[in-house]
Amino acid sequence: MSRPPGREPRRMSRWWRRRSLRARMTVIATAAITVSVFAAFLGGAGLLYWQLQETAEDELRTEARVLATTAERAGLAQVRLAPYPGSDRLVRVVLPDGSTRTPVGQPALPPVSADAGRVARGAPADLMEDADRGGDDYFVYTLRAGDGAVQVARVADESPLTRFGLGMLLIGLLCVVGGALVGRTVARIGLAPIDRLSAAATRVAHTRDLDADIPDEGGGEIRRLTRSINDMLAALRDSRQAQRLLAEDAAHELRTPLTSLRLNSELLIRLDRRGTLDSALPAQSRTRLLHDVGAQVAELSTLAAELTDLARGDVSDESTELLDLADVVAAAATRARSRAPDIQVALDVTSVWVSGRPAALQRAVLNLIDNAGTWSPADQPVQVRLRAEGTSAVLEVDDAGPGIDAADVPRVFDRFYRADNARALPGSGLGLSIVQRVVDAHGGRATVARSARGGALLRLELPAAAPPASL
Repeated sequence: MSRPPGREPRRMSRWWRRRSLRARMTVIATAAITVSVFAAFLGGAGLLYWQLQETAEDELRTEARVLATTAERAGLAQVRLAPYPGSDRLVRVVLPDGSTRTPVGQPALPPVSADAGRVARGAPADLMEDADRGGDDYFVYTLRAGDGAVQVARVADESPLTRFGLGMLLIGLLCVVGGALVGRTVARIGLAPIDRLSAAATRVAHTRDLDADIPDEGGGEIRRLTRSINDMLAALRDSRQAQRLLAEDAAHELRTPLTSLRLNSELLIRLDRRGTLDSALPAQSRTRLLHDVGAQVAELSTLAAELTDLARGDVSDESTELLDLADVVAAAATRARSRAPDIQVALDVTSVWVSGRPAALQRAVLNLIDNAGTWSPADQPVQVRLRAEGTSAVLEVDDAGPGIDAADVPRVFDRFYRADNARALPGSGLGLSIVQRVVDAHGGRATVARSARGGALLRLELPAAAPPASL
């Protein structure tokens, strides 16, 4: 059964990805050295072959000129050819009629080629060619001499190339083995800082000790990686500290309403078990007690919802969109009136477009209005103004309450912070903290000041956006 095309490359890719970085570096170094040795072998062999051939051809030309001079003096048919001495030099005289003369005892040469015959008959002056006879390769040089030609030949000796190839093969094997060892050593030394980083990260994961920074060693990429990990550890430390503070503050804030709710519930249960509920608690007191229980449950519900919003921070599934902030403010004012009918809200808004998350922005505006409504007298409305200033959308929420003391201004947006004169009022101390989170997430700024009416003036500045092209 044939395999689907592309299966093998994917298998090799998966195999390669499973290898460690050290193994990859070793393989790459070994492959690079192998390719380099092979390229050097090919280049060296080609250069050696060219040099040997050039030397052999020069020697053949020199010997042919000497033989041609002698043959022209004595005549091709009468020139004396010394007996074959047993060397690798072979000679032959080509007569005008095409016949040949060779020394006594000399091995037979390849037949005279057609090109060499034309040289003997007066065509080109000389000719260098390769010929084969009996499995041996020959370099044959033909030179015009008198009415014929002389030929000097030599067997092509490839033993130097063979010896060179064997030597290069041995050297190549040694280089490959050495390259593998060097590559592994270089990989081990080069990856030692990463191994230490990995060990430190594993230690942090096992011990959960986020206070132990990783030593900054090495340079370049290693230093940047170390600093990135240390920055990540610092962020984790801050996150863990924030979670701890949130849990401690939540426990502190939950303790009071839970204690009051538990005491009231125990009182009702104890009186009911004794059968003295009606006699011990008049209808008016019982109604007030049940009202207190309901208020405490509502306070706990509000606190739980605000804790959830605060714990989520900037993380939200809500997508960012282009919206008119005036619509968001109007919707928040409508919700504030429905939740507390006795709150008066006076709107003075103009259309200003921003890029943001509608629900988060509406929650922030609603918290500002609720906070202002808590302090503003019943006959004084909460004034909400929205306008554009330069490249910003400015929202101001103004109340006619007692204002914020100068000592409390720096901590107005802190979690669970409540001024001394606000302890007796309902609330969790989380509303303005949520406002700060929303504003920060939208790249804006939240400030507090004293209004012209003597109360608090909370001001939000958000980056404005161009309105849609369809408007």
